[in-house]
Amino acid sequence: MKVYIYGRNPVIEALKQDFHLVKRIYISRKRRGSFEEIEFLACKKGVPVQETSESTLSGMASTGKHQGVVADVEFVYRELEELENARVIVVLDHIQDPHNLGAIVRTAAALGVDGVVIPKDRAVHVTPAVVKVSEGNVFKIPVVMVVNISRTLGRLKERGFWVYGADMRGKSVLETCFVEPNVMVFGNEGRGLSRLVKETCDELISIPMKKGVESLNVSVSAGILMFEVLNPRNLFENSL
Repeated sequence: MKVYIYGRNPVIEALKQDFHLVKRIYISRKRRGSFEEIEFLACKKGVPVQETSESTLSGMASTGKHQGVVADVEFVYRELEELENARVIVVLDHIQDPHNLGAIVRTAAALGVDGVVIPKDRAVHVTPAVVKVSEGNVFKIPVVMVVNISRTLGRLKERGFWVYGADMRGKSVLETCFVEPNVMVFGNEGRGLSRLVKETCDELISIPMKKGVESLNVSVSAGILMFEVLNPRNLFENSL
């Protein structure tokens, strides 16, 4: 999938990885001389660098907040089979806000999650905004796109994964001992987990909160739960 990414850190991260193809870098001729690291990495990988106007960059990035650099990247979604030996996978049940997807991917990469799974339909995909919010970390972690989330969870369960779904009515995360390998599922911003996905989960978990606070943004909830699930003191090996 072709995507224009923008911003210094996302472009640098794209140039540092080897899986996704960076085809060309566009830099602002007004800011010439301030992209030494980008030009050095591009030269090492044989990626052409082209000077252009600020207005052209804004058009390519669909925003003026491009920091003077845009990259033409062929983003490649990975295959589910690549995650068969994973410890922890994050599955997103129709997340629609690119800022939420970008934030979740960034946290997942920081905490050592092995991969992120998103659905093909009715959900946000990897876009320039997602890349920007993730600070380029979307290039550090496999992102898998699947047709059906509940069937995908079923396949992972057959391979020995224990599936935890984030739900306000679930068991407190503070009272849960987590099994590895496992899958964490986070639902849509408004509806939460869909019925079929919820029924497929082995266990539902929640974040205990003070009365009067109804819910947290999904990316915030995901960050808290990922930290708890990946905390070694909360783990025991899956003997199933």
